[in-house]
Amino acid sequence: MPNLPNEDIFKIIDIEGFSKNDLNIIRKYVAPEFIEHQFGFEPGIEGIGKVMEELHSAYPDFSMEIEEMVTSPDGDTVWGRITARGTQKGQIGPMPPTGKKMEITVFDVMRFQEGKMIEHWGIADRFAMMTQLGMKPPPKLVMKLIGLKGRLFSGK
Repeated sequence: MPNLPNEDIFKIIDIEGFSKNDLNIIRKYVAPEFIEHQFGFEPGIEGIGKVMEELHSAYPDFSMEIEEMVTSPDGDTVWGRITARGTQKGQIGPMPPTGKKMEITVFDVMRFQEGKMIEHWGIADRFAMMTQLGMKPPPKLVMKLIGLKGRLFSGK
C-alpha cells in the first residue's frame, strides 16, 4: 500500500471514519499510542469509538464536511475547519431527543507520523449545538451571579 499524503489521511479519518461511524478506518489510520487532547474524549482508539457511537446514536444522519485544510511546512500536522451536521434523534449529554437539526463548526488538528495520526486536538462549537437544539439558558439569577447577564444565550 503506497503512503498517502497526510491531508488524505485527515480526510479519510474525518469523512470515512467519523461521518460513517467506521471504527475500522480509525484503527487503520490512528496509531494505537496516539494522544487525544479534545475535551470529553477518552484516551485511545476505543475512546474515539465511544465518541463516534454517541454521536451517531444521537444524530443518525451525522456527517462532517471539510471546508478548509492547511498543512504545516513539514507536512506532519494538518489543520481543518469542518462543518458537522445532524438531526438529533437520540439523547446527547443531558439533552433528550429534540428532532432538531444542528450545524456547527469544528476545528481539528492532527499530527501524523509514518502514515498514522499520533496526536489530535479538536474544538467543536458545542455552545452553538446546544443553542440550536433549544437548550434553555440558566435562570437569570444564576446568570447574574456568574456575571453573564444573558449575553451568552441571546442568540446574537
